[in-house]
Amino acid sequence: MTRLRLGQIEYLNCLPVYYALEEGLLPLDGELVKGPPTRLNRMFFEGDLHCTPLSSIEYARHAGDCFILPRLSITSDGRVASVLFFSHLPVTELEGKRVCVTTASATSVVLLRILFEHYYHVEVELYPVKADLKAMLEIGDGALLIGDDAMLAHQQVIGEGMPVFITDLGQVWKDFTGEKMVYALWVIRREFAEAHPGETTALAELLYHSREIGMGNLPALIKKAHRRTGLPLPVLEDYFHIIRYDFDGDYRRALLTFYDYAYKSGIIEERVRLSVWGEDKCQR
Repeated sequence: MTRLRLGQIEYLNCLPVYYALEEGLLPLDGELVKGPPTRLNRMFFEGDLHCTPLSSIEYARHAGDCFILPRLSITSDGRVASVLFFSHLPVTELEGKRVCVTTASATSVVLLRILFEHYYHVEVELYPVKADLKAMLEIGDGALLIGDDAMLAHQQVIGEGMPVFITDLGQVWKDFTGEKMVYALWVIRREFAEAHPGETTALAELLYHSREIGMGNLPALIKKAHRRTGLPLPVLEDYFHIIRYDFDGDYRRALLTFYDYAYKSGIIEERVRLSVWGEDKCQR
């Protein structure tokens, strides 16, 4: 059998799921490959990864190529603290303005576009650039950052007293739809899963068990996150209490709501069915 290559988003939001694997508390018969979401997305679809956390919008575009692993996602119920929009003006006053968006994200850029179109009713120019808050705000009137970049930029704004507005997109999505927000899913290539069903089921169990260990060791997890990023301990404690990793019925409904808006905006070409490994039928 080909040695498993498992993607790992190099942001703190993945740390609880991989903590037990990184610390050697659970064995992984395979290789961890780290990178930002967009790079892992590309590697997965090019066949360089067997399994990875995938931007949820990319699943919608490639649902026939993979299965979703059960009981795992990266989600929030309102405020998320790591998908932040920084702007010189209130969001409702950005009509016709240029907005810089990080090239590290796929789902969050689509979420921002949906919110501009359907919630704020504001038309802007989305301009993809490398994540750097000050540089982004020099060439645009807004900046979308995700993950550790967003959290560090938030601390920068506070520390330097920068005169910018900060909008948490998870909270705005909740205000708009009343739903949770699913940012990423763990997926496995369809041909790999069908050829190796036992290994696929074992991997799904391993990742879920690793998540349980990680979330059950929050003090150690927070200390590791602090060493990695330098973010203040209270910020990290708050973050790991609001980020979620479930994928139950509520989260599935929320994800399909997100896909419905993506479809209305012409971002995806057809409505999406969820194909979850180990389940007899797709969800809609």
